[in-house]
Amino acid sequence: MISAASSVAEGLASAALEKAKYGEEDDATIEPVAIPCIADGDTGYGNAINVKRTVFGYARAGMAGMMIEDQVAPKRCGHVAGKLVVPFDEAVKRVQAACDARDEYEALFGKGTGPLILARTDSLVTDGFEDAIQRCLAFREAGCDMTFLEAPQSVEQMKQYCKRVSGPKLANMLEYGSTPILPPAELQQMGYTMAAYPLTLLSASIKAMQESLRLIKEGDSTLEMILSFAETKDVVGFTKYAKEEARYATKPKESQ
Repeated sequence: MISAASSVAEGLASAALEKAKYGEEDDATIEPVAIPCIADGDTGYGNAINVKRTVFGYARAGMAGMMIEDQVAPKRCGHVAGKLVVPFDEAVKRVQAACDARDEYEALFGKGTGPLILARTDSLVTDGFEDAIQRCLAFREAGCDMTFLEAPQSVEQMKQYCKRVSGPKLANMLEYGSTPILPPAELQQMGYTMAAYPLTLLSASIKAMQESLRLIKEGDSTLEMILSFAETKDVVGFTKYAKEEARYATKPKESQ
């Protein structure tokens, strides 16, 4: 059951990303949010020209930023085995193309309208820590706004990265992964600007579903595991919808 649910979730997520990738709405409705969102542009979906198209697509979709990385397609999670990265020069050109697209977008639509470019490298595992540092330095030279050295294996590597590479930096806090999990305040003091928790909510949701299914199977109450129906309606939008519906309601005609 869990495997099937994971497959469905992955399929839905992929479909959503495909719709959003180039700003194509079709019959879907994109709800605006009040906080900036950074999209995962993966490898850019092709060569440098495709990278530029991806940046423009995400910018049109309203993304505040886009991550671009140096893995070989199809890419993998940064904390699993079997990763491969493109050569150094190709990685830099990929980032440069993304930065050029950002600047070209701003030339068309105004300063500050282009997405932040977050340049990621996965070369630590494949080519060593020094290569990863050099890639981040080169990404900064190419014009990226923020760097992301994926999967440092010690606090010392995290400190060295923050000390040697200028500009904003992202820390990836993946529980049970390769990188030490540190509190946000300590990450900030070290020199990180942003922290991502990519699997925390998904993993917590899976654990809650497993426990709820166990309780159902054993005939026990699930009330301690769930929100009240009223809270659930608030979260998914029923309460807001009902208020809007009432706002435009008309009085029924009185029968003669």
